[in-house]
Amino acid sequence: MSEPCVDMELEEARVRRGERTPESGPLSEAPRPGWLGLSSGSRLPSAEPSPSPSADGSGLLSLPWEMLARIASHLPAQCVVTVLPKVCHALGDVGKDVTAWQLRAHRLTCTRTSFPVGPRDGFDWPTACLEMEELIACWTGQGERAAREAEQAERQRELERVQERPRDREALAQEEIEEWEVEEIGVRAEGVRELPLDREGEALMEDGERAERKEAAAEALVEEDRDDEQGVLEAIEVEERVGVLPDRDGQDDMGDRGDRAESSRPASPPPALERLSLPSGHIAEVNSVLLVGGEGAVCASGSRDRNVNLWDLREGGSTGKLLHTLGGQGLFSTHSGWVWCLAARGPLLASGSFDSTVRLWDLGAQGAERGLIRARAAVLCLGLPQQDVLLTGTYDKKVSIYDTRVSEPLVKSLRLHSNAVLCLAADEQYIISGSKDRTVVIYDRRAGKTLQKLQLSSYLLSMCYSGSEVWAGDNRGMLHAFSMQAGCFKPLSQFDVGHTSLVTGIHRSPGSLYTCSADRTIKVHLPCAPPRTLCTLHHQAGVSGLSVEAGVLAIASGEISVEVWRVRK
Repeated sequence: MSEPCVDMELEEARVRRGERTPESGPLSEAPRPGWLGLSSGSRLPSAEPSPSPSADGSGLLSLPWEMLARIASHLPAQCVVTVLPKVCHALGDVGKDVTAWQLRAHRLTCTRTSFPVGPRDGFDWPTACLEMEELIACWTGQGERAAREAEQAERQRELERVQERPRDREALAQEEIEEWEVEEIGVRAEGVRELPLDREGEALMEDGERAERKEAAAEALVEEDRDDEQGVLEAIEVEERVGVLPDRDGQDDMGDRGDRAESSRPASPPPALERLSLPSGHIAEVNSVLLVGGEGAVCASGSRDRNVNLWDLREGGSTGKLLHTLGGQGLFSTHSGWVWCLAARGPLLASGSFDSTVRLWDLGAQGAERGLIRARAAVLCLGLPQQDVLLTGTYDKKVSIYDTRVSEPLVKSLRLHSNAVLCLAADEQYIISGSKDRTVVIYDRRAGKTLQKLQLSSYLLSMCYSGSEVWAGDNRGMLHAFSMQAGCFKPLSQFDVGHTSLVTGIHRSPGSLYTCSADRTIKVHLPCAPPRTLCTLHHQAGVSGLSVEAGVLAIASGEISVEVWRVRK
């Protein structure tokens, strides 16, 4: 007869609540090794014991492997990856358990989602969990905080406008009084000099008119006083909404009480992220942005003012420092047309423009110009899948391959679409391109042929190729996920994450997903199916692109500005 199956965790919980003693019931019949003081060689009658990290260990190391994995699952992923291996080899092996990482990822993304969206073979589970935990810690609630800050700023501006009204009316009334007094003095002086003695009736009439004017002025002052009083009432009402009571006559005690109440509240912790604004340096809409140099230290921005700027984000304060405008000095020094796209690999930076050129820059030499590539149409997207290999997608429906090291750089020009090529993604072997003709083409560089051509119901504007997954955003605000494995390109699913217009930028890594749109929003998600949105940031203008590096997010907008979010130090 088989041994009864016992839920060990349920029995332990009953023991802790006092509903069962360790010596009673099935718990005493089926003890767990290492938990009730039994030797590590004891065996359960119903099953073989789980392997232990250390058969001769004591304390924590004497626990079964399953319990160690369960304990480690409640530690931060960073601790499991970096700290436990330094303690001992046995605990370091816990971080190599793929099943434990899968359970952790499942808990982070919630039970109703699927993760990863693409193939699981070769998926980097530890990196994905690390990124997801950092993303949740930094971005959860960030959108609500930003909205509250914007609302408070707007209320403060309204309060200042309301407070200005009484001052403006008081100044205007004072000016009218002064004008009336000057006029009165002038009339009196004129009457003394020019009024004949035989016109006493007319003089009395003029005195009556002056009295009426004086009375009217007095009534006007009374009315202004009423307006002042109403303005003060309005200011008080706004102040109460904002929660700010500045010093006013007769209100000092209220202000003191407010200060005491404010000081008694617990100070809220500062947000995990800080926001930098790069408002100057361009005189037209910024179309593209790219973080380069590692760790988000330098930001490149391309604008419709035809320039590419380099910004140093390592400087302290709320703004970065403008390092260079590439191409020299002057209003239009980088290109002779709109700068539409940027790409970088190592020290090489490429900028593509509506002037049908790609200019190459050496970031290791203070942004010195390294070369010029002349295309035959406006350059709409760029790719640098390898060092010295440049890809362009152009308005004339072509994808071109260049070798940046030679004087005649064009290697091959491919006509893969029937309309403008809007986005590119590539690795050392495959090129994936999206066009306004609503197709996606997969081209094998090594075989020199087109592998697949997919017809979609919308056209793609942004694309990101990471691992075995390709994510893209279309003109309807939808996200598309594809798998790319062994030359097979397969559509997986499409998602509505709340964008209502063109998805102009997308970034996906094993544990993060960022999107931006012309609908004036930036969204941060966990890359599961469907994506779990952690934060939505609202902008004053349409967002035309984004870049993410080492947890730093930079966005380009129609407000002639670049904004950066990074972890607060």
